[in-house]
Amino acid sequence: MSPLLTVLLLLLTGLLAGILAGLFGVGGGIIIVPALVYILGFSMQKATGTSLAVLLPPVGIAAVIYYYNQGNVDIKAAAYIAVALLVGALLGAKIAHLMSGPMLRLAFGLFVTAMGFYLIYGAAQRLGWLK
Repeated sequence: MSPLLTVLLLLLTGLLAGILAGLFGVGGGIIIVPALVYILGFSMQKATGTSLAVLLPPVGIAAVIYYYNQGNVDIKAAAYIAVALLVGALLGAKIAHLMSGPMLRLAFGLFVTAMGFYLIYGAAQRLGWLK
């Protein structure tokens, strides 16, 4: 893959991830990690670490300020979650480095699939499609 194509794919990945982060509050696990692994050939661990490094500044600055200005940020709740997230991220990183790449991919795929089914089921119930 040419360096220019790589840069274009990285920019496209960032743009798509940013749009989805602003729309749904999703992080890098949904767009950035799979793009880095399956399109750019990163290891699962390298993709996860890169995604975490990418998301801190832009999401933390741009989207949060906008949501805050609209009255849609609970600072106290965010602070509690942030402290727990710090501990959880460290534990998750340690666990990820103990797993093989294929096992980590499988776990990620199962997690995303389960979340997808959960969201679809809940939406279908609220729409009255399920009783």
